[in-house]
Amino acid sequence: MLIEIPAIDHRTGEPLASGERWSPQIHKSAFVSPDAQIIGNVEIEEDTTVLFGVVLRGDLLQIKVGARSNIQEHSCLHTSHGRTPTIISSDVTVGHRVIIHGATISSRVIIGMGLIILDEAVVAEDSIVGAGSLITEGKKFPPRSLILGSPAKVVRELSDEELKYIKFSVQSYVKTGRMYKKEMGI
Repeated sequence: MLIEIPAIDHRTGEPLASGERWSPQIHKSAFVSPDAQIIGNVEIEEDTTVLFGVVLRGDLLQIKVGARSNIQEHSCLHTSHGRTPTIISSDVTVGHRVIIHGATISSRVIIGMGLIILDEAVVAEDSIVGAGSLITEGKKFPPRSLILGSPAKVVRELSDEELKYIKFSVQSYVKTGRMYKKEMGI
């Protein structure tokens, strides 16, 4: 479901005097499950896959999902008043039941299942964050990191094989999104 809402001042939560409205912007090649909730100031780029039960709630600040990224079942992306937008860069895999709140995920990253990432955190490119990890507010991680734990910490640098797996994951979810678009006639 796509929901248009009044644009608000992200510091106060009050509607803008201009009467501007926010509508989700979705590239025509993206697959967005019919039961996903895409609300307000959300941009979804080309060949992105947004699966079943996902909530992208752009009612305070922008949520952007980059090209060829995928957001898997029951994940929720949101922001806080007066903080930072939620940015998912290109070629990112976001696993099942993930919460990303006002954080930045750089390109070529895998976010494991059941993970929580809080405001103003940054995961740099070419990284993997393990399932069930907790990335606390404002935490920043360097490129090519394997990140695990609660609270999350860098365990080691990723191998070349792990970098290849990130690319494989992205390619397989682009194919999955295309298959659902075709089979569902979307």
